[in-house]
Amino acid sequence: MSKFIVTAAITGSIHTPTMSSDLPIAPDEIVEEAHRAYEAGAAVVHVHVRNPETGQPSADSYLFGEVLSKIKSKCNVVVCTTTGGGMGQTTEQRVAVVQTYSPELASLNAGSMNFALFPVLEKIKEFKHDWEPQFLSMTEDFIFPNTFKTLKEFSQYFGEENTKPEFEVYDAGMLNNLAFLIERGFVKKPVYIQFVLGILGGMQATINNLVFLHNSAREIIGDDFQWSVCAAGKNQFRMCNASLLMGGYTRVGLEDNLYLEKGVMAKSSAEQVEKIIRIAKEHGIEPASPDEAREILILKGLDKVKY
Repeated sequence: MSKFIVTAAITGSIHTPTMSSDLPIAPDEIVEEAHRAYEAGAAVVHVHVRNPETGQPSADSYLFGEVLSKIKSKCNVVVCTTTGGGMGQTTEQRVAVVQTYSPELASLNAGSMNFALFPVLEKIKEFKHDWEPQFLSMTEDFIFPNTFKTLKEFSQYFGEENTKPEFEVYDAGMLNNLAFLIERGFVKKPVYIQFVLGILGGMQATINNLVFLHNSAREIIGDDFQWSVCAAGKNQFRMCNASLLMGGYTRVGLEDNLYLEKGVMAKSSAEQVEKIIRIAKEHGIEPASPDEAREILILKGLDKVKY
């Protein structure tokens, strides 16, 4: 592999404003962070939006439109919009961004799971906003729903817009779900998979688990797929480095990890992009440009989006 794709996940819906003062909240902050990540070498930016006043994860179509159009005006980075949304959002709210703006790439979560953040409450006692402890607490009794019905519906919406799905795979059973969608004709190969490791409720972020997931994907789906890795918290760079050595791509960013190294908080996703590119170059691997990423992933192009 001579080129690899770096994705920067800019803000997400996991970390709350109390956890980092550098977490981008307002649309202009998210846009600026996306541009910084692009300048640092990211070919793709993964975006969520938040309530500008409170920082709460949002599915507001207007906010998405503002972020997407402003990023496009600044650079030609590939934008991967979320359809994971924030916890408690409806299926219709989550997929609306694809139907409205027809992005080149969007996340598509490959199965239901427990998605737990509540242990953070043991570490943080005071919050900036009332919604934060409530949001974290509710995850003790929360299932992130991605049923076969919604997987089918999402795949149809993506197909209608020619938006490439980035399948988020948190455990091995989700590969079986993806294989079923392919077998039934709802999804066409080649597929793009992101192995998401280290979330409580999903598979742990270990080398053995990554190797197992990659080998399982080859057995179940065949060799006709591209893949990337992201990992929560302290395991981010270790797992991304493993992905590089195995021929995969990487995702970094403040959505997944608030630190640059042990004890040092990242001030920007761009710092993490610079770090993983530095690691890759030590292996003789260069980052792909946005247009090279479009070619690798077979994306429709920036001229065919609706923003």
